[in-house]
Amino acid sequence: MAISDLNLPAGVLAHSLARAPLLATALAERVAEALREAIASQGRATLVVSGGRSPVAFFEALSAQPLPWSKVLVSLADERWVPTVHADSNEALVRRHLLQGAAAQAQFLGLYRSAGSLAEAAELTEQALHDLPPIDVLVLGMGSDGHTASLFPGSPNLEQALQADCPRRCLPMLAPSVPHQRLTLTLAQLKTARLTLLAIEGQDKLRVLAQAAQQADSWRMPISAFLCAPLEIYWCP
Repeated sequence: MAISDLNLPAGVLAHSLARAPLLATALAERVAEALREAIASQGRATLVVSGGRSPVAFFEALSAQPLPWSKVLVSLADERWVPTVHADSNEALVRRHLLQGAAAQAQFLGLYRSAGSLAEAAELTEQALHDLPPIDVLVLGMGSDGHTASLFPGSPNLEQALQADCPRRCLPMLAPSVPHQRLTLTLAQLKTARLTLLAIEGQDKLRVLAQAAQQADSWRMPISAFLCAPLEIYWCP
């Protein structure tokens, strides 16, 4: 299967790269281009990224891009509810691989908050996100179950998180994998992004994306909610 075989809606752009390093470079260059445009037009830019292990090469490629990094605010689409020194922390991943060199000048707004429960932490994060400006660039990944950010199929708060008019910016979410407790930006918040980019690798992920493109049930496959313009997909085998 090739990405050109997908039945994507009009206005969704798909880029096929030969290898993972080329994908990371192309994605970094596209993000940097969009951030420069935002800074030129409004004096600052907001970038929201996803965690996990897949983005490491992209983060490192982006950190090397020539940008006025002091004018960039970086935040997360989701977070594992673990301390920021934990090996599974998305914030730790971003600080270790993206906010290095000149990119260390960027501002960072993390999602993790220490609290007595996940629900309380989500409330604290909700308050902190009032300082998050409109999102200029959003970079998403996708799991083999069709989740994106921490919008997991079957999670107790998923229906609320997927509501187009959800008043919350952040909700607690439960993942099927360890660590189970997550914090995620809601669909309503993520959809405010001026530019959304989706990066996936491998035939298995491409088949999942093809399945999501053929149906609109975001409860079963939350990535379906994002498969509309403006969206750019970056894929490599």
